[in-house]
Amino acid sequence: MSTSDSNDAPVLYAEDDGVAIITLNRPERLNSWTGALGGAYFDALDRAAASPEVRAIVVTGAGRGFCSGADMDMLQGISSGEDDGERPREERHDYALTVPKPVVAAINGACAGLGFVHAMMCDIRFAAEGAKFTSAFARRGLIAEHGVSYMLPRVVGPSNALDILMSGRVFLADEAKEMGVVSRVYAPDELLEATVTYARELGTYSAPWSMAQMKRQVWGQLDADRTSALEETNALMAQSLRRPDFKEGVQSFVEKRDPNFEPVTGD
Repeated sequence: MSTSDSNDAPVLYAEDDGVAIITLNRPERLNSWTGALGGAYFDALDRAAASPEVRAIVVTGAGRGFCSGADMDMLQGISSGEDDGERPREERHDYALTVPKPVVAAINGACAGLGFVHAMMCDIRFAAEGAKFTSAFARRGLIAEHGVSYMLPRVVGPSNALDILMSGRVFLADEAKEMGVVSRVYAPDELLEATVTYARELGTYSAPWSMAQMKRQVWGQLDADRTSALEETNALMAQSLRRPDFKEGVQSFVEKRDPNFEPVTGD
């Protein structure tokens, strides 16, 4: 594992055998979101996207929580009109969706408000048993923030989305899995290892270019008509059949070995 971050940085970054592990690092505040943390998080995503060694990305939180939402001091400053200005790339809370590599959330604890938004902006989500989820917005006099009103109903359906958003209630990991908010639930001490293993397997057995196109197809075609989606897919399929990855995928299967696919970067 390689890392160059100090332990007091708001976000920690490490690379481990093809997987970038991004850790929100304000454990004393349940990793509540600030401008500094947000900027560091987006920078870490950029770093992982640009690294040819990274095939997949895992996002998690330090300590007992994933992200408890916007820092209360920041919220109080905004509500009183004393905005500290620390909200870089505010318009890009969907930033993880633009990264051409799979982003998998390992939700280790409290996932609320803005933390819930960023979990939903990951491609895939796993959670620890007992992890607590809430949107909280309605109970703060707010609306469904930063694109979660777009993502959530597409993941869990309109009725479940409105239940989560309008009630602001707390629900646990098992219910999150039933609704489709998360795909898998693990014991807390198994979550990160299981998530990193899954991410590493993506990078080992699936072509990075293929995953980048699939990610763009799935999120980009949510609002496309069927004909347009099919035309785009047919063009990509023709392109993929001419790529070295296709030859390598077939050859590695015939030779019963792991494939050696070309890397993808965000450049």
